[in-house]
Amino acid sequence: MLPPEDTFRILIATDNHLGYLEKDPIRGKDSFTAFEEILKLARREQVDFILLGGDLFHENKPSRKTLYQTMALLREYCMGDKPCKMEYLSDQSVNFPDRFATVNYQDPNYNVSIPVFSIHGNHDDPSGDGNLAALDLLSVSGLVNYFGRAKEVDEITISPILLRKGNSRLALYGLGNIRDERLHRTFIQKKVKILRPRKSSDVWFNLMVLHQNRIAHGATNYIPESFLDEFLDLVLWGHEHECLIDPVMNQQQQFYITQPGSSVATSLCEGESQLKHIAILNICNNEFEMEKYPLRSVRPFIIEDVVLSEVDGLRPTDSKGVIKHLNEKITDLIGQAKESWEQRMAETGEAIDENTEFPKPLIRLRVEYSGGFNSFNPQRFGQQFVEQVANPKDIIHFYRRRSYTDNKKIAKITPEQLAGIIPERLDHFKVEDLIEEFLNAQKLDVLPETELIDAVRIFVEKDDRDAIKEFVSGSLDKTRGYLHNEATSIDDSELKREAAKEKKQRLERYLQTHSNRDAVIIDHKPSKERSEATSDQQSSSEEELSAPTKIRKTTATKRGGKKAATTSRAAAPARKPRATRGRAKIVPSESEISEDDLLVEATPMETDEIEDVAPKSSTQRNKPRAAPTLSRGTRQSKLNFLSSQNDHNAGEEDTFASFTSAAGTGRRNLRRNRG
Repeated sequence: MLPPEDTFRILIATDNHLGYLEKDPIRGKDSFTAFEEILKLARREQVDFILLGGDLFHENKPSRKTLYQTMALLREYCMGDKPCKMEYLSDQSVNFPDRFATVNYQDPNYNVSIPVFSIHGNHDDPSGDGNLAALDLLSVSGLVNYFGRAKEVDEITISPILLRKGNSRLALYGLGNIRDERLHRTFIQKKVKILRPRKSSDVWFNLMVLHQNRIAHGATNYIPESFLDEFLDLVLWGHEHECLIDPVMNQQQQFYITQPGSSVATSLCEGESQLKHIAILNICNNEFEMEKYPLRSVRPFIIEDVVLSEVDGLRPTDSKGVIKHLNEKITDLIGQAKESWEQRMAETGEAIDENTEFPKPLIRLRVEYSGGFNSFNPQRFGQQFVEQVANPKDIIHFYRRRSYTDNKKIAKITPEQLAGIIPERLDHFKVEDLIEEFLNAQKLDVLPETELIDAVRIFVEKDDRDAIKEFVSGSLDKTRGYLHNEATSIDDSELKREAAKEKKQRLERYLQTHSNRDAVIIDHKPSKERSEATSDQQSSSEEELSAPTKIRKTTATKRGGKKAATTSRAAAPARKPRATRGRAKIVPSESEISEDDLLVEATPMETDEIEDVAPKSSTQRNKPRAAPTLSRGTRQSKLNFLSSQNDHNAGEEDTFASFTSAAGTGRRNLRRNRG
């Protein structure tokens, strides 16, 4: 058993999608019910903090009702007098670069018992006026610690949150969602840097959370596991909804990956039908254990396939027989859902009596009707199950297998025609690609193309009806104001030159303030020249692209079970935290922080500290801003960060030094024993 005074207890979950189908009379509360169960478990098990892997909200602009319910739950379960026994060692102004720049459990204006740390996902990412996310509202209200937001997508630097509990030290890395193609290219270009503590870097447990495609849907729209640095111990992978929470080791990089999956089903697919879990991660020094907990409140979900041509006794002309067979099949699936729900309740010790209501299950029957069979209206068919299932409108999904004759016809189609009808190509074709292609053919005089593309994307993907209107009216107002102040003539050519100048300045400002977006810079070169440049860039990327890593599955660690993974390194010297008065929150005193932990001016790194690291031109890095002084009279401790580059200029000062993370980079000569 791990010593509790040295053990971090972290509840991990991801993809809660609060507000999903909030107007549905049956499923509208599902996301909040599951989230409340997660918070109840966190309070019952007395965890140190909750770590969320993105997509806390389903909508980019959650409704007022959704925000109210979310804030009410966080206030009810995460506020209180329970002391937070963690010491915060890193620079808070770097980890939380917002107006207040402080972790909520050290804010004297709040009484936080269970801190919540979260990155953003692709559903609740920053956008719109001010480039704010819904998590910014929770952060400024002191309910959530929002971190992992990249300042620039072309030059990403990930600075860890450094925590200490007893003898255990935790480095928490986070990277909010960035468009997969863009992030993939940034990794390929070796422009993703991860900072590490300069002193005693091997005593830290390195935990990273990200929200990206893990499964390859194309050449570049996913992030291979091999892109992540090998010094990591555990990676919490968000975005993928299938529950694969048991830690799996990546044999190439030698770190573990856990994929908790979503807490609510947002699509009727095979991955969502798996039993959903969350976990409590126990970290002591360089060891970790994982306790799995099934979510009891999740609505039962059964999915099955049926091929009508393979059913004995069914004829294509017997439509009544087909309907009767499907009716019996769905009735049987409802029975299976009830049995699985009762079994789940029994395993968790929940009593079931005559007053216990069985939740309406999600049922999906995929019907393959090739071979002369005809489909029918699935919504009309589902009306007979309105009182039995939660999704009567889409209970049946018809699909047809492509026949050999169809394949022969397609073989006669030209490659150009084929490229336009392949479903996979259509699925991955984005609206911004259409707008970019249109704008490449003609230049706009006033409206910045990059902002226009982003406005159209927000209009389509985020369902923001005012995005285009606000962009056009705002652009015209800014241009009029600029011309009124700067133009010295009313000549048309002079006005066009001034408008182009103002447009260029706006583009530069927009790229700086919206660096987390995948902004597109329009190239107005001739089409032939542009296509040649694009071809060269694609061939270069393909040469550098590495194959996905094969991994093996480890033994699952269930509640009270064996350790999922163990790593051994020298333990840090014992430092017993002390409680302050009032809320009994733990803050470090000056005597408890060693000289190695204090932030001092970094001297140029010696060339023999680290070997085999990809060289890179040195850059001057400013020192982090000082964290705000706490009212308790304590001093915020800061840590020196280890440099992983060996080409610093003489006399260069750097508080943080980075390890370049990309496929094909050199590896350190100091490897840890991972057991």
